[in-house]
Amino acid sequence: VQLQASGGGLVRAGDSLSLSCTASGPSASSSRGFSTWRMGWFRQNPGQEREFLAAIAWETYYADSVKGRFTISRDNAKNMVSLQMNDLKPEDTAIYYCAAARDLQSSAANVGDYDFWGQGTQVTVSS
Repeated sequence: VQLQASGGGLVRAGDSLSLSCTASGPSASSSRGFSTWRMGWFRQNPGQEREFLAAIAWETYYADSVKGRFTISRDNAKNMVSLQMNDLKPEDTAIYYCAAARDLQSSAANVGDYDFWGQGTQVTVSS
């Protein structure tokens, strides 16, 4: 399984940005593939732990730090998960990662409960 994240860039505080992540590979398109996985978005800065942002399975989950500003969505027909980020702040600057978890009973916010990770896309928010 490969997860390809895109959409990062340099924006100003208050701007919006949309990230996308597409899953590919035979497993992703199988009957137990993408449509059955929980998809999540995390971010990380150098020297810091990877931070949970949002996840989507049958429900959506958000970290308090982004609730009301970020929206996660998915398109199972395209094996794609997106993260719409509004009212961006300088502290949102980080490398953003998408991830996939096959076990829906695992924790949505736990890095260790995700099986596949994308390569990351840089988001920089200037003040």
